[in-house]
Order: sequence, then C-alpha cells, then structure tokens
Amino acid sequence: MGILNWDVVFLASAGHACLMGDSGLLTTGEAALLLHVSRQHVVDLCDRGRLPYVRVGTHRRVRRADVEEMLRPVMTRDQFKALWLHRAVAGRLVSAPDAVLARAAENLERLSVVHPNGMTAFWLDRWRSLVRNGAEAVLERLTATDAEATELRQNSPFAGVLKEEDRQAVLTAFATWWRLERAA
Repeated sequence: MGILNWDVVFLASAGHACLMGDSGLLTTGEAALLLHVSRQHVVDLCDRGRLPYVRVGTHRRVRRADVEEMLRPVMTRDQFKALWLHRAVAGRLVSAPDAVLARAAENLERLSVVHPNGMTAFWLDRWRSLVRNGAEAVLERLTATDAEATELRQNSPFAGVLKEEDRQAVLTAFATWWRLERAA
C-alpha cells in the first residue's frame, strides 16, 4: 500500500497544491476522529502501509473510503462461508423467485414455532418482513456484507433451497478460495 500515485495539480495562481477530487480526502486528524484513535496512530498506519495516503506538501491525506473500510468489521471464515452459500441462494432466487420465497416462508413458520422468543425470533421476524417485501428486498440482504446482513445469514430461512450437490459445490469452491485468499 503506502503512498499512492495520485495526480497532483498545482494551482500556480493560488500558490498552493490541491488534489484532483479532494472532496474525499481527510487529514490525519479527521481520520483519527472517525477511527476513534489518536492522530499519531493514523500516521503510524500510513507509515506501515496499512492506510494508503498521499502527500500534500509535508502533510498526509487519506481517502475517506479507505478510512471507512477500516471501520467495517472483518468477517470470520464461517460468515464468509454463509455469504457464499447465500450468494448461491440469490442465484436460485433470481431464476425461481416464487419457489424460493415460498420455501423461505414455510421455513420461517416452522422456525418461529421452535424459536418464539429471543434474538433468533427477532432475526426471523426481520426475514419475514423482507420476504413479504419481495425478491428484490431479499436479494439485497442475501448478498450484502454489512453487520445486519451478516447476522441475518446466521438465522437463515433458506434451508432446502439449494440442491445438496449445488451446496457441496459451493462449499468446495469456498474452501479453495479461502485457502488461496489466506495464502496471499
């Protein structure tokens, strides 16, 4: 990572430098506020190559998108595996929406009897609402990577949507991807 090669435009008439598209750039102090760390810690992240930056004179500037990326929680192996399986469910959903939503509704009824209270019931109710809102709402949550979608996938009503051989193929592909990703 380290220093990025961004074009710097010097404004001769103003006598100072600015970056093209600098609306997404933050000072190290601004980044520190967003990350809830010290400014020095942000500088250290930059120096260690963990946070890309550019120099404006002697000052570092970091992209807001890079800082926001650091704020996202890293998913565990099991959460990534669930994401891959639910991406396969999403593929089935776009080809047979009525069948997939009907299976999810059946599973939700069955699971609600087993889990009438607690956090599982909360997530099942959230799924029920999404299923009522249709395929597009479900599709978005199946493939999203935010914290809510990650939690929803841990309480999934999509058992039985994938054929066992398709499920096994996804798990095999995921295992290969995970090994390669970790080796990189």
